[in-house]
Amino acid sequence: MRILHTSDWHLGKKLDNFSRIEEQKQVLAEICKIADQEKVDVVIIAGDLFDTYNPGTEAEELFYKTLKKLAKNGSRPVIAIAGNHDSPDRIEVPDPLAKECGIILAGFPNTKIPAFKLDTGIEIINTEPGFLELKLAHLAYSLRLLYTPYANEFRLKTFLDITDTEEELRQILAKHWQKAASKYCDTEGVNILMAHLFMMQKNAPQPEEPDDEKPILYLGGAQPVFTTNIPAQIQYTALGHLHKKQIVSEKNMAVYSGTPLSYSMSEAEQDKYVIITEIKPGTPAKLKPIKLQNGRKLIRKTFTEVDLACIWLQENQNTIVELTMKTDMFMAAEDIKKIHKVHDYVKIIPEVKNRHVHDYKTTNIDLTKSMEELFSDYFKHEKNGLAPNKDILNIFKEIYAQEER
Repeated sequence: MRILHTSDWHLGKKLDNFSRIEEQKQVLAEICKIADQEKVDVVIIAGDLFDTYNPGTEAEELFYKTLKKLAKNGSRPVIAIAGNHDSPDRIEVPDPLAKECGIILAGFPNTKIPAFKLDTGIEIINTEPGFLELKLAHLAYSLRLLYTPYANEFRLKTFLDITDTEEELRQILAKHWQKAASKYCDTEGVNILMAHLFMMQKNAPQPEEPDDEKPILYLGGAQPVFTTNIPAQIQYTALGHLHKKQIVSEKNMAVYSGTPLSYSMSEAEQDKYVIITEIKPGTPAKLKPIKLQNGRKLIRKTFTEVDLACIWLQENQNTIVELTMKTDMFMAAEDIKKIHKVHDYVKIIPEVKNRHVHDYKTTNIDLTKSMEELFSDYFKHEKNGLAPNKDILNIFKEIYAQEER
């Protein structure tokens, strides 16, 4: 069985006010193409389908069109769960119609997918809250899938009907997963866990979450889940939440597929992937990460000269750039305009060279100086020695002239 694992699409997400929707259209079309080229049997999407609880119509339209294309008119199952950015109710709203297309949507950890069979041969033969067993006409064995959409600790305990509120989240999940695994996950089929949560190896360094990501560990006080909590029967664990592709544990084959696009500057220079997993009953999973080609690269660059920065930006249009300009004083307005004119997304970070050479942290004031000189001294005092440029000085002169009238 060949499975395509992807996650964290964050449809509708912007970088500051810069729309990424066209890049999202391109990269999702690429994922559809990979699914066909690799002849995958099942597609799983491990949460954070949208970037907000109330996505725009363009993001929703892209989501449903992509799922329909991935499902190939109901002949290939597509299974998606909600992440911490998603509204679980919204995710499940189209479920009755979606199932007719071979698309299975789960918003809550206790969601029970009704059994059904399509003319294409897709059939759910066993189902419980948080578990389904899927049969495909062309395979002699079934897929057993444990799924856990995101919920904070309080809601998760409520969904799973846990009365002992002091019991640790990871222990609760381990028991919940093991119950289904012991009942259904023998070596006669393929056994997978899909979850949107923060998972790590016990006693290992904690993986970093992206700068602008909602930290799961602090949403409702949730704890990290350990790879030792995964049932032994599970051959592959498809994870969502962390934006960088990474294998959390090779022993348990717990994998974050990461985002299809770089969504913050903390992801600058990162390559993005989908994971193709080939699994047979009773054997370890074989992984084939496929690097995605679409989407702008996020790049950090440093220059000391505006003209050189503009030349580089002109030659690297298909990028999103965090540009550090090392200058002796504040950049002039015309230089900032010049940079923005040659590239449609540049975030400029001014950095003053030798800013600590002089100590302007003095309270001595020379009242014999002109107001302009005093303003310059104050500016340097507040900006660690950085002198005001002519634009700032002109604004000061205008304001001072108005006060003098």
